[in-house]
Amino acid sequence: MERISVTGKTLRHLAIFGVLASAMTGIGGAHAEPKAVIELFTSQGCSSCPPADRLLGELGFNPSVITMSLPVDYWDYIGWKDTLALPGHTKRQWAYAQTLGDRGVYTPQAIVNGSIPVIGSDRAAIERAIEQSRETSNEPTLPVSISVADDQIKIVTPAAKVAGMGEVWLCTISKAVPVAIGRGENRGRTITYHNVVRDWHKLGDWTGAPHAWTVAVKDLHGTDVDEVAVFVQTGSAQSPGTMLGAAVATLH
Repeated sequence: MERISVTGKTLRHLAIFGVLASAMTGIGGAHAEPKAVIELFTSQGCSSCPPADRLLGELGFNPSVITMSLPVDYWDYIGWKDTLALPGHTKRQWAYAQTLGDRGVYTPQAIVNGSIPVIGSDRAAIERAIEQSRETSNEPTLPVSISVADDQIKIVTPAAKVAGMGEVWLCTISKAVPVAIGRGENRGRTITYHNVVRDWHKLGDWTGAPHAWTVAVKDLHGTDVDEVAVFVQTGSAQSPGTMLGAAVATLH
């Protein structure tokens, strides 16, 4: 595990493995109620991350969870600029840290259902987090429907009783991206990154009322985007909370 403190001054390096599971849906649409949404914070500049990225691909057909790989940029100073990282991923991880009361962030880290942080390599911890979500009724149960036809993505969320406000987000995803790393801790290696989030689109605020959105595929950025993930989450981008529901659909 590689960790950076809230002040950014203290770094610790411990070698660990990361593990995730992801869900794929049939071409054209999805209507899913997954047991878990798992976000992996990873970096091409992190020597501890390649096992997590590899296992993500190996476990990528688990139908009970949806995973998103979120490359961060705070290890770029080591000598290699992460080619997939988005500054927003780093901000999102820090937002989780502050919301959950953590003093720092690290890679690879998994956030389960927006509420439980675990070391990304710890399969048992991830399984316990999923079970904990189920026992406390914090697993995503809101049905999210996605259909793709005629270059249009249609998203529907039903009415539901919720406490507080939330947000609905659409993320574009590349299923597999090979990267030849020339410098830094992973220099000389070619690593394939799976289920990589490439862009974020806020569809709207969540109040519990039914909603429907239509997004044109041509308006999505990137030529290597294969899927879209939509999730409903309590809180806000600045203070993310529990995942209420999510689904993934293939574009091609």
